[in-house]
Amino acid sequence: MKQLTQNLKDGEMELLDIPTPMVQKNTLLVKNFYSAISAGTEGRSVRDARLGYIGKAKARPKEFKQVLNTVMKMGIRQTYSLVMNKLNAPSPLGYSSVGEVLEVGEGVENFKVGDIVACGGQGAVHAEVVSVLENLCVKIPDSVDLRYAAFTTIASIVIQGVRQSEVRLGEYCVIIGLGLLGQIAVQILNAAGVRTIGVDIDPSKVELAKKNGIDLAIHRDHEGIEEQIVNYCGGFGADAVIITAATSSNDPVNLAGAVSRKKGKVISVGRVSTDFNRDIYYNKELDLRMSCSYGPGRYDTEYEEKGHDYPVGYVRWTENRNMQAYVDLLAQNKIDLSTIITHDFGFKNAKKAYDIITNDSEPYLGMILKYDHENVKTKKVINFGEASVKKNENLSVGFIGAGSFAQKFLIPNVQRKSNLVSVATKSGNNATNVARKYDFKNATCDGSEVINNEDINTIFIATRHDSHAKYVKEAIKANKNVFVEKPLCLTEEELEEISEEYSRRQTHLMVGFNRRFAPQIKEITKVLGFDSVKTINYRVNLGPIDSDHWTQDKEIGGGRVIGEVCHFIDLCMFLANSKPDTLSAFAVEDPLKLNNTLSLIIRFKNGSIANINYYANGNEALDKEYLEVHSNGISCVLNDYQKLVIYGKKKRKMKSNMDKGHAEEISRFLECIKKGEETPISFEDIYWTTKMTFDVLTSIKTKQTIIY
Repeated sequence: MKQLTQNLKDGEMELLDIPTPMVQKNTLLVKNFYSAISAGTEGRSVRDARLGYIGKAKARPKEFKQVLNTVMKMGIRQTYSLVMNKLNAPSPLGYSSVGEVLEVGEGVENFKVGDIVACGGQGAVHAEVVSVLENLCVKIPDSVDLRYAAFTTIASIVIQGVRQSEVRLGEYCVIIGLGLLGQIAVQILNAAGVRTIGVDIDPSKVELAKKNGIDLAIHRDHEGIEEQIVNYCGGFGADAVIITAATSSNDPVNLAGAVSRKKGKVISVGRVSTDFNRDIYYNKELDLRMSCSYGPGRYDTEYEEKGHDYPVGYVRWTENRNMQAYVDLLAQNKIDLSTIITHDFGFKNAKKAYDIITNDSEPYLGMILKYDHENVKTKKVINFGEASVKKNENLSVGFIGAGSFAQKFLIPNVQRKSNLVSVATKSGNNATNVARKYDFKNATCDGSEVINNEDINTIFIATRHDSHAKYVKEAIKANKNVFVEKPLCLTEEELEEISEEYSRRQTHLMVGFNRRFAPQIKEITKVLGFDSVKTINYRVNLGPIDSDHWTQDKEIGGGRVIGEVCHFIDLCMFLANSKPDTLSAFAVEDPLKLNNTLSLIIRFKNGSIANINYYANGNEALDKEYLEVHSNGISCVLNDYQKLVIYGKKKRKMKSNMDKGHAEEISRFLECIKKGEETPISFEDIYWTTKMTFDVLTSIKTKQTIIY
C-alpha cells in the first residue's frame, strides 16, 4: 500500500510503499476513499521543510531552542546525528479522511466491518489504509457526500471554536480570516441562527463568503471597517470574534478587540500572534480564549488511546461529539461544501496539490485526495531484497520497535555484527524508512511476523514498556534469543510468567542494563575488585517529565521507578557483586503520587551498601549522573560517564567522551550467542533488579523496609 510522506530535510515528497498497519486495541483499520488537505497546517509544514537550515530555525524557534539545549547536554556531534535522523525520516501528512472499516481492534464496541467512517488525528493520514483510534471516528450516513465527510476533522476544529465563543441565537459573530476554516465557520454559525460578519485580505474570499450565506463580508482595507462592523452589530460591537486567519501579524487580534462589545469573547482558532493592544482588551474586559484543536479529549491519553469517554453530563461536547455534530449538519443539508472544494486530485497526483499550496500558483481552498480504493494492494510484509552482508550465519536479527533510541544505540551496533532480517514498527512509514536505511530484508507493522520468521534467531525489543512482557514471552516460546530494552516487564505477575517460560527453554535473554558495560565501570571494578565490600552513592539528576507523558502512565510506561531507576539498581547490584538483603525507599510527596523524586537504600548480603538518590526536581545544569564507590581506602568518583577520578595511593584521572556501554553490551550479547556462552547478564541478576523496582514502590507505599 501507499502513503504520502515528505522528507523534513529538503521537503521532497514521496508515495512510499509501506506495510499495512496493524489494528491495535481501541482502533479501527480503515480503507480510505477520500482525505482532505489542510492547506494551512500541512502547507506550513511543507513550506518549512523546503527551507534551508537557517530558514528552518527561524520558522521553528521553539524547536531550534530545543536543539541548542541538546547541544549543551550532548555535544554537537551527537545532536547533529539526532537532528539528521529526524529530518531524513519520511514524515506523514494529513489528519482528516473518510473510508470503509476493514477490521476492528480489541475493545471497539461501536463500529463493525463495512461501516463508512470519518477519521481524525495523527492516524488519519494520506494513505490507502489507516489505523485510527475509535474515539476519533464517527459513522457516516448513506445520504452524506463522502467528499464533504472527508473534512469532518477540519470542520470539528471550527465547531470547537464556535463552542468556545458561546454565541447564541440572534447574536453577532465576526470571523477574521475567510479561508477554509472561515468559510466553514460561516455556514456552521448560520445553521445556529447567529448573525455573521467576515473579514479577509483577499477579495475573492470575501466574495465567496457572500455565496456561502454570510450576512456581511468586508475587505480588511475597507475604509472605516471597525465602525461599520460595530454599527452593524447594533452599535455595541460583536458578541464574539473567531480568528481563523494564519499570520505572524498582531492585526487580527487587535481588530478583534476593536470590533468586540464590552465583555465580549475573542477566540483564536488560527495560528496568529496574541501580542494585542492591552488598553482595548483591558477597557472592554474582553475574554481572549484559545481553542484546542477538535475539542475536549484531544491529546488526552485516557480519552484517545485508552478509549475512555467523558460522561456527557460533565463534558457535553468532546472531540468525537464535535465530529458527529458536523456529520449531522451534513446529513441535514445545512452545510454545503460545493463552493469550498476547489481541487480534487487522484491520490497518485497528490504532489501537485502541495505544489499549488507552496507556490501559490493558482487560487485554492478546499482540496481532497481521491483513492482508488477498489484496487488497493495491502501487504503485511514489504520485501527489499537480501539482508545486509552476511557477517555471521548464526546471528540473524529482527527488531520489534525502532524509535530514536533504537536507531541511535541499538541498530547500528547490531548491524556491524549480524544479519538484519526484519523490522516491525507501529508506523508503516517508519518501518519502511528503517528497513531501507539499515538494509533490513523486510519491514512490517506486525511484531508477530518478526517473531515467527524462521530466518531469524534473535529478537531485539524496543517498543513501549507495556508490550515488553508480551513480546518477550512470545519470543522465548518461539525459541528465539531475546534482547529487550528496560524494563523487562511492568508487573510482578509478568516477571514470574517470564521466569517460568525462560526456565523451560535454552535461549539467551538479556535486558538493556548498559551501564555495567561502560568503560569507566570496568575500570572501577578493576581497581576495587569484585569481591570487596563497597559503599556506593549514586545521585541521578534527570529532571522533570510532564505528568501526561507516556512513561509516567502506570499502564503504558510503568512510571520512572520501573522504567528508569532499574538502571541504577542494576549497576549497584553489579558493583556490589551480591544479592540484596534489605531495601528501603522514600519518595517526596506529590499530589499525583508519581514517585519521581526519591531515595533508596539497599543493603546487600555481602555487607555492601548502596544509596541511590533519584531527583526530578534538580537544576538541569547539574551533571545528570554522579557515582561514588568506596572500598578499602580507595574512592572512585564518576561524573556523567565522562570524567573518572580514582583516589588511591595516587590521584588518577580519566577523561573520555560519554560512553554508557551500549556498544559493549550489544557486542557481548551477540558474542555469547555466536559462541554458545552464558548471557553477559545472568537471568538471576535480571530477575532481582526487576523485582527490586517493584519493591521500591511497595516500600514507598507501606513505609516499611523490604527484607529478602
